[in-house]
Amino acid sequence: MKTKPWAVVLMSGGLDSCVTAALARQDYELALFHGNYGQRTVTRELQAFRDQAAFFQARRTLEADFQWLGTIGGSSLTDQERPIPIEEETAGGLPTTYVPFRNTILIAAAVAWAETLGATAIFIGANVIDNPEYPDCRPEYFTALNQLIDLGTGPQTKILVHTPLIGLDKAGIIRRGLELKAPLEFTWSCYQNEERACGRCSSCRQRLKGFAAVGVPDPIPYK
Repeated sequence: MKTKPWAVVLMSGGLDSCVTAALARQDYELALFHGNYGQRTVTRELQAFRDQAAFFQARRTLEADFQWLGTIGGSSLTDQERPIPIEEETAGGLPTTYVPFRNTILIAAAVAWAETLGATAIFIGANVIDNPEYPDCRPEYFTALNQLIDLGTGPQTKILVHTPLIGLDKAGIIRRGLELKAPLEFTWSCYQNEERACGRCSSCRQRLKGFAAVGVPDPIPYK
């Protein structure tokens, strides 16, 4: 029986990365990667990551420590002195939830792991529809990143970053997840609570709006 090639999937514990993993496992053996960068809800995210890894029967997992990224600050996700916004932020500027250069840093580590594993693909649930102000969620960013990976890895290494959800809105992502029977009940999206989701932060609002559009109840608890 032909074995599947390895793919490293960046997983936050949230909806987008869960659906991305469900897509990736159709053609790849999963190596699931989680970055702990000092985010407020890291404990709950890790629970979601581990629950999903068990569901997907991932043969490899890596929980990488990037606490120094949180120490640098610059984001309401990591700086306790900066409140998580609960209203729409002004369009045209960086959201306070943007973590400076986070995706590049996490993907760089994932590339190192992928090169070691002999993986040919990296998957990330980046989404430009829901996050148009995030510079590291744009298609052109990933085009440039793939060029960098090609230049910065060994001559026999061929690793491509895949962004299968880049053009979907949250409702489209949820529909895809339901089609794939992804374990959406094991996901966590809230930026500030770990027991019951707040329902007010931008991530919760996007999630609730998506489930409402699809017409199915969100399976996680809210305040």
